[in-house]
Amino acid sequence: MGFFRTISGFCGFGVGVPTGLTIGYYLFIYFQPTDVKDPEVRPLVEQDSETLQRMLPEIPLWVKNPDYDRIDWLNRFIQLMWPYLDKAICNTVKNIAPPIIAEHIPKYKINAVEFETLTLGTLPPTFHGMKVYVTDEKELIMEPCIKWAGNPNVTVAVKAFGLKATAQVVDLQVFASPRITLKPLVPSFPCFANIFVSLMEKPHVDFGLKLLGADIMSIPGFYRVVQNIVFRAGWASGYLSIEPVLLLPQECSRLPAPKAMKRPVGILKVKVLRAMKLKKKDLLGASDPYVKIKLTEDKLPAKKTTVNHENLNPEWNEEFNLVVKEPESQALELRVYDWEQVRKHDRMGMNVVPLKDLTPEEPKVLTLDLLKDMDLNDAQNEKSRGQLMVELTYKPFKEDDLNKSFKDQVEQKAPEGTPAGGGLLMVTIHEAQDVEGKHHTNPHARLLFRGEEMKTKRVKNRDPRWEEEFHFTLEEPPTNKKLHVEVVSTSSGIDLLHPQESLGYVEINLSDVVSNRRINEKYHLIDSKNGRIQIELQWRPAS
Repeated sequence: MGFFRTISGFCGFGVGVPTGLTIGYYLFIYFQPTDVKDPEVRPLVEQDSETLQRMLPEIPLWVKNPDYDRIDWLNRFIQLMWPYLDKAICNTVKNIAPPIIAEHIPKYKINAVEFETLTLGTLPPTFHGMKVYVTDEKELIMEPCIKWAGNPNVTVAVKAFGLKATAQVVDLQVFASPRITLKPLVPSFPCFANIFVSLMEKPHVDFGLKLLGADIMSIPGFYRVVQNIVFRAGWASGYLSIEPVLLLPQECSRLPAPKAMKRPVGILKVKVLRAMKLKKKDLLGASDPYVKIKLTEDKLPAKKTTVNHENLNPEWNEEFNLVVKEPESQALELRVYDWEQVRKHDRMGMNVVPLKDLTPEEPKVLTLDLLKDMDLNDAQNEKSRGQLMVELTYKPFKEDDLNKSFKDQVEQKAPEGTPAGGGLLMVTIHEAQDVEGKHHTNPHARLLFRGEEMKTKRVKNRDPRWEEEFHFTLEEPPTNKKLHVEVVSTSSGIDLLHPQESLGYVEINLSDVVSNRRINEKYHLIDSKNGRIQIELQWRPAS
């Protein structure tokens, strides 16, 4: 019986296992979900920019952005020179760091801070691309993208209260996007007078910190505390600053600083008094005149008086302040227009006043004959078009103000004549990125502040660069005010259905610029998928 029981057991096992596997397989197939969709395979060309950057985060900028150039030769050069650059940079740091450290350690009750070991390691920084701008000015603007994941060995000994502690910085990572401007370009070596360096945005800095051999950055919450302390100290002291830093190459400055930098040297006060005997432009009723005033060689938009409706002898008595940079070559342009509600505004006449004809600090009332243009050979200028009366006063800045250091110029006060307790708000619209309309892409920036509207020029590009500056003279700090900036695209042809469309906007609270004096940031545009705009704000209080 035992023999037969063994044989039947083997037979049952041999039959049961295949049977169980077969039944299990069919049950698995039967209960398999039927609503599973096949993965969607899409070519990379159909992906949007955000998806591509998420899929391929380490792609160099020269691949993702056609505006950036590939500079492998520079990376190769730095790689070969890095052992020598390492020693040169470390020696420079050892020379300039002690005075800076000695200035700050007394308030922390520290006796001394010394470098025990200082080397930048064997891994050089890498340039992931460089963007070069071509402008009409005599300048060269470069924006490299720098990434450095190095292996430095920086050991610092801190002595306090008779004790000595050693801290070591390891695994340093720095990602930065500086802007380097060489201007003005001159015909003598090294072919530029000044170097301006600024940061386009807050850099990314990450590092490990070992104290007494232990990595204290792994302590929960300590990493963020150290990061905040480093950045607060860096931004407050100016060593990590978005503000431009002026570097003067040795023996290469061929132009005086005021000329080279084209900084403001004075204020022109313009008071538009009245116009007389203007010629009628409208078929029905009198004209609706207003005046545009602007300085030549100035990129700022013209300022305008109010419209005086149906009046050929209008009176305005409106005052304007214009910033003067080149009093020997600049001139004041005055143009009178007839306002039209529908069609283009008609020109009624114009004239020009060279600033060199004005005596500083002395008001001068001028009655100007309106001309068609400034062509002396144009017979149309002999035709009477009326007259315009203005009062002009040129107020140059004091010589002491012109000789201030560059830092003082960045933080300079508002020009003379600014209301006491108020100041000058300067808004610079640099550029925008990834702004694209549904029907056309011809963007310009529109500013709205205190009911006043200003616009940049129109650029036919989804990454427009304007570099235009606007000034607002205020009677009090705009602590509770907001600046509205909108990117608008207008049709370049006849488009009755979509003549204009908004590409995004941003509302900027001005309390920050009043506190910090200067802000240069990129803002994400509201109602735009990926659009961003870079705006620089400066607040110069009245002295």
